[in-house]
Amino acid sequence: MLKSHVLLVAVALSFPALADTTEEMINLAMRAAPASISGKATIKDDDGTILRKGSNGFTCAPGGGSPMCCDSVWAKLEKAMNNKADFSTDRTGICYILLGDSKPYSNDSPDATDQTKGTWIKEGPHLMIVVSKEMLKGLPSDPASGVPYVMWKDTPYAHIMVPVGMRK
Repeated sequence: MLKSHVLLVAVALSFPALADTTEEMINLAMRAAPASISGKATIKDDDGTILRKGSNGFTCAPGGGSPMCCDSVWAKLEKAMNNKADFSTDRTGICYILLGDSKPYSNDSPDATDQTKGTWIKEGPHLMIVVSKEMLKGLPSDPASGVPYVMWKDTPYAHIMVPVGMRK
């Protein structure tokens, strides 16, 4: 009996519950990045409503169970991606997802929906780094490589995935 309770507690701690109240949403969003980043970040609900104004240029959100905390360059990438627009940058952008993904994502395209095609990954705790396309040359695009890899390589939204913990 004790083993089953321990297993249930371990499973409950591995997956963040979706937040219901503003305080829960803020707390969940803040878990996406180190406190030194999230403590001074703007916190938004997943619909874009500002829950807390920040001062460091980062914005955190509950992320539908995959909390993320991203800088302004990453926000521009997301906006372009949501509008199916081109994106390029001459600056580095950083996004923290220290609780990992809550679902699998295509490593090939942000628009992919068929998990039987291409490479899909449910990454554990990680950083996403967007850089100019020239800086991606020579990096692997295989999530199983065991090193940082390029996600969405052949799209305008290509970025470096840096795993920092075990996959779920």
